[in-house]
Amino acid sequence: MRIAVVNDLRMAQEILKASVARIPGASIAWVAADGAEACARCASDRPDLILMDMVMPVMDGAKATARIMRETPCPILVVTSTIEGNLDLVYDALSAGAIDAVQTPSAAALSAPGGLDALTRRISLVRSLHAPGHPHSHSAAIAAPSIAPPCSSGVTLANAVATGGIRNLLAIGASTGGPQALASVLGAIPRGALPPTVVVQHIDRDFAPGLAQWLASVTGHDVRPGLPGDEVVAGRALVATADEHVVLAGTRLQSRTEPRECLFRPSVDVLFCSLASDRMHGGTAVLLTGMGRDGAAGLLQLRTAGWRTIAQDEASSAVWGMPGAAVALGAAERVLPLERIGHAITSPSADASATLGPRQ
Repeated sequence: MRIAVVNDLRMAQEILKASVARIPGASIAWVAADGAEACARCASDRPDLILMDMVMPVMDGAKATARIMRETPCPILVVTSTIEGNLDLVYDALSAGAIDAVQTPSAAALSAPGGLDALTRRISLVRSLHAPGHPHSHSAAIAAPSIAPPCSSGVTLANAVATGGIRNLLAIGASTGGPQALASVLGAIPRGALPPTVVVQHIDRDFAPGLAQWLASVTGHDVRPGLPGDEVVAGRALVATADEHVVLAGTRLQSRTEPRECLFRPSVDVLFCSLASDRMHGGTAVLLTGMGRDGAAGLLQLRTAGWRTIAQDEASSAVWGMPGAAVALGAAERVLPLERIGHAITSPSADASATLGPRQ
């Protein structure tokens, strides 16, 4: 696996190079000191992964990510020294198609036990998600490793069920390109009309609170980090934040460590399947852009349970992996371009011209 480093600080370059050197089968493809240089290098020598800093001279990492994903798309992982200080840049890059964001390891992390876990875990994820022969596909439904979906893994979620429920719940799953897609969907819902909402976005736990803050600022809705015990109510969206799965117990969030074999934590499938198994709940489930297949099996379970199910269409997806897998399963009642999903949530009867997904 050939990995490029884009960072203007020599110290950070050396730390990242040393980090990559510790990953079996990984090597440094090249190093660039700014976004413009990274775009040029990527055009002539496209790596398997780019570790992209945000604040750099000449061209920042967000602009470089957008240009690379437009001209010579390849996996990009945002690696930044601070979260709050670079909030807008980080989410601009994620919206442009960066896979995830993680903090730059410190020099001390090189010798500390587990100090490089966050970075190496995400590099391993990219390696596992990119099927041989399709390392740079912009829209292919890239399959995750063969992992039993939580709906059929034998794990019981019955203990997440409590008395009472929510009949107008909105559950959304997203991954690559998800922040901008979430902003589009939530932003299209009029203020005062937001259903009780739970969001699972594949992102590092350190960046999830910032994602909620950013979504609140760009959509005008009440969007908050979702923690165990938080109540799901109308007019509020809760974004799952922990490195554990999230389910609903009655009207409150609960965390779950099982199933442990899921590649993503939190998993969209775990949330969707728990909702399908709890007949106290009902509503609309939406699966947005993202690599892999997380959420497809769960969306099918929800459609079978009588939920309205929507998948983002291929043309508007940064990566048509997760929604594409759902469409292939017949899990999506409707397959819609991004700009029509928010309207379909609040006015389903007005969207009769939407593509109807086949039932399996």
